[in-house]
Amino acid sequence: MKRRRIQNVVADTSTAPFYIRVDDKVVKAQIWDTAGQERYRAITSAYYRGAVGALLVYDVTRHVTFENVERWLKELRDHTDSNIVIMLVGNKADLRHLRAVSTEDAQSFAEKENTFFMETSALESLNVENAFTEVLTQIYRVVSRKALDVGDDPAALPKGQTINIGTKDDVSAVKKTGCCSA
Repeated sequence: MKRRRIQNVVADTSTAPFYIRVDDKVVKAQIWDTAGQERYRAITSAYYRGAVGALLVYDVTRHVTFENVERWLKELRDHTDSNIVIMLVGNKADLRHLRAVSTEDAQSFAEKENTFFMETSALESLNVENAFTEVLTQIYRVVSRKALDVGDDPAALPKGQTINIGTKDDVSAVKKTGCCSA
């Protein structure tokens, strides 16, 4: 009898700083990646807190991932500011022969939901950096516009203050207890 070995692979959330230059200013973003894993649904609101942009990524070769985008989008909009910048991203665009979601369907959905749209290929490094750069550029413009809208009212924007919107430790504590523990 042949023994089979089952190996548990646990993919954790990851964070990474990302820098771009917009209008001669360096913009730094903190990128959080939950990889759409269902086990993180209970703690996603902790990730959403303070978010100003999001990339909702689906696999163009798996229609079910595109179907899930609507739910993730609703959850995102329920837990974030109405000015959040959202981009729908179809990944694995290089696998044309396996495509299950047409570019037209995704583009139509993005237009209907008022989000940006781009297709990428992580394998071929196609549009991956462009997707991040576009979202961060749009975030910068939204934040800049908000600052202009405030005008000269010094009380409207906190200057030189730190606003605590939660830390990685807050999320880690939730992860340790688990979403379904008693």
